[in-house]
Amino acid sequence: MATYYETLGVPKSASEKEIRQAYRSLARKHHPDLNPGDKEAEELFKKINEAYEVLSDAENRKKYDQYGDQWKHADQFEAQSQQRQAGRRNYNWTHSTGGLDDLDFDSYGGFGDIFSSPGAAYGQRRGTRTSARRRTNVSVTVTLEEAYVGAKRHVMVPDGLHQRRIEVSIPPGVDSGSVVHVSPDKGNEVYLTVTVSPHSRFQRKGSNLDVEVEVPFEDAVLGGEVDVQTLKGKVRLKIPPESQNGQRIRLAGQGMPKLGAAETKGDLYVIVRPELPKDLTDEERELFQKLKELRSEQR
Repeated sequence: MATYYETLGVPKSASEKEIRQAYRSLARKHHPDLNPGDKEAEELFKKINEAYEVLSDAENRKKYDQYGDQWKHADQFEAQSQQRQAGRRNYNWTHSTGGLDDLDFDSYGGFGDIFSSPGAAYGQRRGTRTSARRRTNVSVTVTLEEAYVGAKRHVMVPDGLHQRRIEVSIPPGVDSGSVVHVSPDKGNEVYLTVTVSPHSRFQRKGSNLDVEVEVPFEDAVLGGEVDVQTLKGKVRLKIPPESQNGQRIRLAGQGMPKLGAAETKGDLYVIVRPELPKDLTDEERELFQKLKELRSEQR
């Protein structure tokens, strides 16, 4: 099975920027919207997202580097290790020759396997109680549309000896790498690490968006109007005369909401892409020929 680094095609020493760039390139290439009906591309896209969700989060990446495919159980491994250490610290055994100091407690799983938890056992002996909150880490993927309006996800949290399903709200404005923290009750902490899927039309840059719009050649030259699709719906945009290929036109307040201040939105930048005419009629060719001659005289 390929490692997450191999899935993204980056070395283990890759920087956050290199990981992000590799993810965006691969996600655009294998996005289901660009590969309709291609199950292989869809499956690869899921693996790419999974790899990025882990490697883009510094804490999760550290766990993955240490525990590999078992990284999700890192907290459990570390807790068991702490329990064994606490067991050794909290109990001072005296012995005569051949006593308990000659035993290897690790071979028996440590004190954590003898008692329900060293902290609890020790606390009961001392007449105290611990009240540690349980932390649940969840990785979620949302669409750009969901990141715009907010979304809901269901996650499982500990509930005594069982688990229960709770609904968590993801606020508008989240971006890849955003962490949503909720406390559904006094005993649980839930941390959701968010990844926003690449969009087939919009490119996100913080709270701003870029979108390319094809403009008829004559409108790019003489000016005109085109419909532009935003995340809220279509708007009518005026194209200035003599607009150049790649020219950016700003639509204020049509970008993404800012996290924690959803009423404040970024901007949408429309990138003009003039369409060159095809299948010219004889009359149109004559006009272009005339234009060419007029432009040549001015040089």
